[in-house]
Amino acid sequence: MCGIRNGHATAHLDTTRSLEAAITIGELGEFGLIAAMAARMPRAPAAIVGIGDDAAVLRVRDSRVVASTDLLVEGRHFRRDWSGPVDIGCKAAAQNLADVAAMGAVPEALLVGLAAPSDLPVAWALDLASGLAEEAGRAGAYVVGGDLSGASQIVIAVTALGTMAGSDPVTRSGARPSDIVAVAGRLGYSAAGLALLEAGLEQPADAVAAHRRPQPPYDAGPQAAALGATSMIDISDGLIADLGHIAAASGVLVDIETARLDIGASLIAAAKALALGPAAAAGSPDPMAWVLSGGEDHALAATFPPGAEIPTHWVEIGRVREGKGVWLDGMSYRGEFGWQHFR
Repeated sequence: MCGIRNGHATAHLDTTRSLEAAITIGELGEFGLIAAMAARMPRAPAAIVGIGDDAAVLRVRDSRVVASTDLLVEGRHFRRDWSGPVDIGCKAAAQNLADVAAMGAVPEALLVGLAAPSDLPVAWALDLASGLAEEAGRAGAYVVGGDLSGASQIVIAVTALGTMAGSDPVTRSGARPSDIVAVAGRLGYSAAGLALLEAGLEQPADAVAAHRRPQPPYDAGPQAAALGATSMIDISDGLIADLGHIAAASGVLVDIETARLDIGASLIAAAKALALGPAAAAGSPDPMAWVLSGGEDHALAATFPPGAEIPTHWVEIGRVREGKGVWLDGMSYRGEFGWQHFR
């Protein structure tokens, strides 16, 4: 009998998936889609009121709530022919949760807005919900609400909430001369992955995966705050660009030692693959350029007081000095700074 039951359960699951793939969100309707997406998302233990009401109500562990919001627009931040909906959901959650971690806060919750064409398959939207929930869970957070709307293209808006959990917020403006500059997480992998996808290549797989689904070091943010970090930022636009934000906000100069930056074997392999691949005429890419200006790895950069013991997950890459801007190896940087919208 058990075998028969399992057979019926498998058949029912397959039928459900087939229906989800066959119907569109326009056919299912707004409230049907909300219910189906909510079913993919675990309920937050801290939610007094969760998905399904006018607003969520949360119990929080600190009176200081950290909030950050970001947009993903189809064709600019993701392409459906390059990334599946689970990957896109993970990426949407990660880039917002990383901002919370960069304040030294503990991620708690996500609010998600989705605008999409009515002919979008229901299965795509539900897999997006699974990706959002998966990455939120990796950070210790939950999806607690959101909104749906029709649109001519897919737009995903995510608001991330966190709490300071006893620490003071770590801003961009606290770096001081003689501070240590350090990073947590990999640099350059997402940019390498994007270059590979643009060339129609899928190897090295870890570089492509880093672009599709970045994995910020969430624990490193609160860890740095607890150990006295003087400034911190999420590396979304590129190492040079984002350290430039710290330099400008703090009124200091940040000097990076390139010998301390890790150019992993996969970055070297990606550069070789591109040099031999369809885009070979463009010349061999420089892996160091990906590390310095690539962005979207959502690693963290921070400064620590001189003499501080750099915590686990963090690697020293330079020093803060008197002056302005970002230098490489004691010289003013003249290369590509990183991503800027509207440029």
